[in-house]
Amino acid sequence: MKILFVEKVHSFLHERLIKNGHKCVNAFNQSKKEIEKNISKYDGLVIRSRFKINNSFLKKAENLKFIARAGSGLENIDVKYAKSKNIYCINAPEGNKQAVAEHALALILSLFNNITKSNEEIKNNIWLREENRGIELQGKTVGIIGFGNTGSALASLLSSFSLKILAYDKFLKQHKFKSSLKQIYNDADIISLHIPYNEENKYFINESFINNCKKSIYLINTSRGLCVNTSDIISGMKNGKIKGICMDVLEYETSCFKNLKLEKIASKNLKYLNNSKNVILTPHIAGLTKESELKISQVLFQKITKLNLCD
Repeated sequence: MKILFVEKVHSFLHERLIKNGHKCVNAFNQSKKEIEKNISKYDGLVIRSRFKINNSFLKKAENLKFIARAGSGLENIDVKYAKSKNIYCINAPEGNKQAVAEHALALILSLFNNITKSNEEIKNNIWLREENRGIELQGKTVGIIGFGNTGSALASLLSSFSLKILAYDKFLKQHKFKSSLKQIYNDADIISLHIPYNEENKYFINESFINNCKKSIYLINTSRGLCVNTSDIISGMKNGKIKGICMDVLEYETSCFKNLKLEKIASKNLKYLNNSKNVILTPHIAGLTKESELKISQVLFQKITKLNLCD
């Protein structure tokens, strides 16, 4: 097969595909328009988040057999239309699940132990001990919403902390951590979000969700920014329903995740979050580790091979 790489991924994928007799072509510096013009020449496409693959693009991909996204989500691909053209859409959530889970845990521990706050204070020659007294995870109840690759990986990490884990996922059948959303509303001290972005999950965390929580919660989001209504969680912080927030993803990210769209409301909300002591933000890096880069390419290679496609 002839496979087009529009973004850089770990060389493992490129090298193994060539070793298996496929021709790999790089188009890192070509515009979407240029790529679209020549896409009919290719059987496979490898992408991260550089641009959206919509139906107008896919209509020109007359010979495309698969799209491989080097990451966990598929929201930048019109999967429904691709399937109608018999194009396989594959991703690699298995490849970065450990990275995301470790990042989520790191955020929780950093917030609970005032690590980022006290670090900044010391850099400014401020030495505060009692004011930075921390909170332990032991004995807490953690609600994990979305129990696929990253949610279950986080549960594995948390299992050694002598705490209670509640897992909600509409696709989860039987599991020792399985619970209802109602149980999470009633019991959770911490809620960690691990769901994909789609129209159903847009603003999954909103005013209604926050008001349903019986306790004041700590909110962790390492899934997608648009799964959380930023204005609503800020209101939750102001009225005491939310004690702290850790987010690796923001509602205001561009579709390629490379920067933020800071319009008036976005700028105001981001300023509030940046000035809040109980907020930790990171720039969509939870899944980006040296190890996950390789593992994602390994997973994609396995999945492409299993498709058993031929010229």
